[in-house]
Amino acid sequence: MKIGFIGLGNMATAIIGGLLRESTVLADGAAVTAADLIGSAKTEATRQAKATQFGIAVTADNREVAAAADVLVLAVKPQFFPEVIAEIRGAVNENTLVISIAAGLTLERIAALFGRDENTMRLIRCMPNTPALVNAGCTAVCLGAGATEDDGALCLALMESFGRAIVIPERLMDAASAVAGSSPAFVFMFIEALADGAVAAGMPRAQAYEFAAAAVAGSAQLVLETGRHPGELKDMVCSPGGTTIEGVKALESRAFRAAVMESVQACVAKAQTL
Repeated sequence: MKIGFIGLGNMATAIIGGLLRESTVLADGAAVTAADLIGSAKTEATRQAKATQFGIAVTADNREVAAAADVLVLAVKPQFFPEVIAEIRGAVNENTLVISIAAGLTLERIAALFGRDENTMRLIRCMPNTPALVNAGCTAVCLGAGATEDDGALCLALMESFGRAIVIPERLMDAASAVAGSSPAFVFMFIEALADGAVAAGMPRAQAYEFAAAAVAGSAQLVLETGRHPGELKDMVCSPGGTTIEGVKALESRAFRAAVMESVQACVAKAQTL
């Protein structure tokens, strides 16, 4: 099976790295190898970097990738989809499974760009996030009406090679894009702010970043592994009359939770305009 990538940016890099690192086994029982992968990118520097990093075939010709692929991953930014699909649609076999990782673009819209019927085209929408680069991704997966059960299983195998993958209905994709795809930026800002606070209290910056990042990672792991409500876990840390509840009070006095909620809603609103 040949898996093609149009675009070799961060998300394609994460997927390719996961597939090769985890020796992902497909339905036919074979593990994915570098020989199974081909990708295209605009710049020679990017192509050579990925060829060196992964040992995969690379090209400047998007049509070459589209024609060769049994599974085609569209890993370009949403604004480039119309021109890229116009270029490749004549080269894509009708039996090719197409996977989009673009925010905002619906299954219906993507199928229309291909001049195909959404109900018969083998099409899946995915939304990975940047922690996929370190094998800790969280990917939303939405199967199109024309995608088969085997297509879904194959897509999940690809996406689970670099983290979690969760199947959702398309009506939730914009929310998933915000809460998983965009939120790492918010978390990075939070880590930076935590470290700034520690630096203000006298801690060396490098050590502050290490403490802050480790605390955030451990807290997230505690939620996932225990399945306990985040509010319950927060209450466990807040001793009566202690330091933590004072910090919680300071955050709430500045509308911390409302600001986070509004940031998610802003991302959803933007995705709906793409």
